[in-house]
Formats: sequence, structure tokens, C-alpha cells
Amino acid sequence: MRSPVNQAIVLLVAANLLASFSDVSLKILNGEVPTFQYVFIRQLLSVIMLLPFWLALPREKRHQGCCKIAFWRAQLILMGSACAMIAITFLPLATANAMFYVGPLLMLPLSVLLLNETPPRSKVIATSIGFAGVLVVLRPEHFHWAAIAGLGSALSMGLGNILIRKLPQEQHLVSTLFWTGVMTLPLSLALAVPQWADIEWRHVGWIMAINLFVLGYHALVVIGYKKAAAGQIALAEYSGLVFVTAFGVMWFDEIPDLLTLAGILLIVVPMMPINWKRLLKGKRSRAITEP
Repeated sequence: MRSPVNQAIVLLVAANLLASFSDVSLKILNGEVPTFQYVFIRQLLSVIMLLPFWLALPREKRHQGCCKIAFWRAQLILMGSACAMIAITFLPLATANAMFYVGPLLMLPLSVLLLNETPPRSKVIATSIGFAGVLVVLRPEHFHWAAIAGLGSALSMGLGNILIRKLPQEQHLVSTLFWTGVMTLPLSLALAVPQWADIEWRHVGWIMAINLFVLGYHALVVIGYKKAAAGQIALAEYSGLVFVTAFGVMWFDEIPDLLTLAGILLIVVPMMPINWKRLLKGKRSRAITEP
């Protein structure tokens, strides 16, 4: 567990558990708040919550997160959040998240193109199997127009996580999160104003819960992707699919069929921290030595 890769994987699994709670809260919200109004309120609450921690930083660290990379990550988070709300509102949790998990798949080619990383062959094969699982989950009869929004969220997530690797190692996490939130506000407000609607305090409460979960997710993701190469840990993102499938069954009576479960297994099993080569080698050795 002491290796940076293992630590990063644990952090990403924990991050995806928080993201799953966020998806459940968003499902309960049920689209009752206009999409960009929801994004603006969530990001505004995020900035307000982070402001005291940002002010407590040494003066030289406060402006570390105010950079071009943070700006583009902010816009990706804005669009990804809007797309995620649409997908989760109109699709079952497991199906929506299957679309989101195209993001980690995209991270392998993106890490090669943008970061010049060379992922090992085993990761490429495992990710390809995961992509096959996504196709099984989203077979034609289950495809919905909201799945396109899910793909948009996946692309935003993949690009945003890749950009984390370009942030300076010494950049403070609070400064990164604070400036990312600030930089989402102008565009999200401009997009929210035309459809602004009256909402209830319970809506604000659910948005606050979502915000807390998302902040925790982004914090753990930033730490995780700074510890290891993106291609080595991207598969850990698939753990969230297990969580949302279980939550969908428990709380929304969204029981997946056998093909959907098979697709989820194709996505998750290659991610498991098992040395398949050593395991198979051990089985062959036992077969030879046994009478």
C-alpha cells in the first residue's frame, strides 16, 4: 500500500464512492432545478465554503491556482456537471454511470497524446475489455438521447483529469479547488439567467450535499493523479459503477438485467488489483506438481 500507484488507486476508489453519493443526491433532485442554475448555485456554494480555507493560506500560495490550466479545467467541470445532471435525471444510475466511465477509457489515449505517457500493454488490454463492457451495458435497446450527455460528461472528466497532471506539484490543493470554482461562475451564471426559476430550500439542501460530495471527489482526484501516471490508475475510476449499481437497486428499484450485470463485470474485473500473470503461472505449476 505504500507505493504511489496503490495509494492513488485507493484515493480514486474513495473519490468514486463520494461521486456515487453525489449521483444519488442528484437523482433525488430529479431535474427540479434548471441545469445551469443548478451548476451555478453548486459552484457558488463551493467557492463560499472554500473561501475561509483559501484566506488562511500564505499570501504567496493564494494565487497559485489562478492559471490557464485551472481555467480550462473549470470550463470542463462546468460542462461535465451540466451533462451529468441531464444523464442522471433521465437514465438509470447504472446506465448513466456506464456512460461516464468512457472517461477513464479516453484517458489512456489522452495520456499518450497530451502527456507522452506510455501505458503498459496490460492496461491497454484491460481498458479495452472495460470499453466492451460499456457497449454491453449500452446496447441499442437501452440507448437514450440522454446518453449523449453522458458521453459529454465522460469526455469532460477525461480531459479534466489529464490536465491535473500539468498542474505544478507544489500548487496547494485548496488554491486549486478555489480558483477552479471561481472560474466556473461567470459562464455558468450567463447560461443560467435565461432559464432562472424559483426553487425551494430543500433544493438548496440537496445541492449543498452534492457540492460536499463533489468537492471531496475533486480533492481526492487531484491528490491521486499527482501521485501516479494517468495510464496506471485510470481503471480505478470504474469502481464507482459498482457503487451506483448497488445504490440504484437499494434506493430506486433500478434492478439491472443479466446482460447489464455482465457488462458491469467486464468493466470492473480487469480493474481488480490481481496479478493475473502470476496467478495463472501458479495454477500451471500446481497442475504440473500434483499427482
